[in-house]
Amino acid sequence: MKQLALEVKALEDKLAVCTRCGMCQANCPLFAQTHQEADVSRGKLVLIQGLIDQMFDDPKGVNLRLQRCLLCGSCAHGCPSSVNTIEIFLKARGIITQYLGLPFAKKMIFKKLLCRPETFNGIMGMVAPLQKFFFKKEQNFQETSCARIASPLLRHRHIVPLKATAFHKTLKNMDYQGKKKGIKVAFFVGCLIDKVFPNIAHSVIHVLEHFNVQVFIPCHQGCCGIPALASGDRQTFEALVKINIDCFSKEKFDYLVTACATCSSTIIKQWPALIKQEDKTLLAQVEDLAQKTVDISWLLEKRFDLSLGLSKEGGSKEVITYHDPCHLKKSLGIFNEPRKLILASGNQLKEMKESDTCCGMGGSFNLDHYDLSSRIGLKKAENIMDTKCSTVATSCPACMMQISDMLAKEKQSIKVKHPVEIYSEALRANSKALDL
Repeated sequence: MKQLALEVKALEDKLAVCTRCGMCQANCPLFAQTHQEADVSRGKLVLIQGLIDQMFDDPKGVNLRLQRCLLCGSCAHGCPSSVNTIEIFLKARGIITQYLGLPFAKKMIFKKLLCRPETFNGIMGMVAPLQKFFFKKEQNFQETSCARIASPLLRHRHIVPLKATAFHKTLKNMDYQGKKKGIKVAFFVGCLIDKVFPNIAHSVIHVLEHFNVQVFIPCHQGCCGIPALASGDRQTFEALVKINIDCFSKEKFDYLVTACATCSSTIIKQWPALIKQEDKTLLAQVEDLAQKTVDISWLLEKRFDLSLGLSKEGGSKEVITYHDPCHLKKSLGIFNEPRKLILASGNQLKEMKESDTCCGMGGSFNLDHYDLSSRIGLKKAENIMDTKCSTVATSCPACMMQISDMLAKEKQSIKVKHPVEIYSEALRANSKALDL
C-alpha cells in the first residue's frame, strides 16, 4: 500500500486544482442517473486522494469506482477550475491496475490480440462469417442483430455486426495516392470503422479523391489504444502508440485524418499526455503526429469548398439531426464542421434537444454497466425521435453503435449515419444526375 500511495502521489498536484465546488454534478450523465457522490468526478478525486493519504486499504474498491465512468469529459468541459479529470482518471487507473493486475480476459484480449494488429485482423476476419450462428439479423433500418442464445452480456442488446469485408482487406487492390497534386493526408482508420462501419472509410476516400487529395493508408496500423488505456493497461497502450508511430512515419504528409471522434481525441490529447516523458524521441514523434491530427469534417470544411460538385438545387432535403460526440465537441471543440457537411449535402438540419449530452456508450462502460448505459442512451433516443428526423448523424462509430441499439429497442425506422457518408452520398447523387 505504501508503494501504491507513492505512485498515486504523482497525481497530487493535479488533484489540488479541484476546489470541490460540485459543478461536475450538473454535467455528469452518470450522476444524473444514480445521484451517488462516488459516481461524480469530485467523489472519485476524493477516493484517489484517500489512497495517497493511506486513509483506507481498498485499492480494488477505488478501482471499481474509477472504472464506473463514461470518460466523456463532461465534467472537465464544465469545470470552472479546468481540472483535467480524464487524464487524472486514466493515470490513476493505470497505477492501480499495475498494482492489482489485469483480469485474465482483458490480459488476453489486449496483450495477445489488440497489440498485434495482423493477428487481431485475422481473428476478426474469421469471426465475421460465424456471426450468423450466434446472432439473428433484425428487420430494421439500423441493421442490428440480436443474440440467438440468451446470455447475461448479450440478451438485451441490438448489436451492429461485423461486416463481411473489413476495410483493410480492400487496400491491396486500390491505389489512393495516384498522381494527385493536392495536399497529402494519412488516414487513421480505427478498429470500429475498419470492421463494423467500412462504408465510412470508403466515404472518406471518395470525398478526399473528389478534392484531389493524396491519401496514405498504412496496411498494418493498429488500434489507437483507448480500450487498453481505459482499462489501466498502459503497457499495451504504449505498444500500440509505437506500432502506429512506426506505420505513419514511413511517409511525409500534411494531416493525419480520422473519422472517429474517440481516435482523434486519443491521438491529440492522450498520446502526448500519457507517453513516458523520458522517451524523448518517441514523445517528439507523438507530439508531431498529434499536431497534424484532424477530424475529417474539420479538414473538409476548413480546406475545401464544400459546394464544389454539388448542385444548389440538388440534395434530398431529408430531415437530419446531429448528435455531438463528447470527444469531438467537449475535448476538441469541433461541432460546426460536421453540421456544415450535412447542410452542404442539401439536407435540412434539425437540432435535437441536448445534442451534446453523452449517449451513454463509454466504451467498456457499456459492457460493464449496460443498464446505466441504456438509461442514458434511451434519453438520447427520445431526443432524436422528437425531431421527427429520418436520419441521425454523428461523428463517432461507438456513438453510432449505441444509438442504433437504442433506436432498435424503440422500433424506430431512423437511419444512423456519419456526416461524411451523407456528404459522399450527395456527391454521388449529383454525379449520377449530371451523367443523365
